Amino acid sequence: MYHIPNYFVGWGTLALINAGIAQGKNRKGLNWFLLSLLLGPIATFILVTFCDRL
Repeated sequence: MYHIPNYFVGWGTLALINAGIAQGKNRKGLNWFLLSLLLGPIATFILVTFCDRL
């Protein structure tokens, strides 16, 4: 059986959460999902701090 490190699971979960937050702020969820896969918590900070609802 394969063992997936916990940080991969957490990073993917964070990307899904960020996509949901982005859609709630009328942003494109897929773009934020992909950005979150690269930046992780930094993307969350940007999304929550600087992105207002449109």
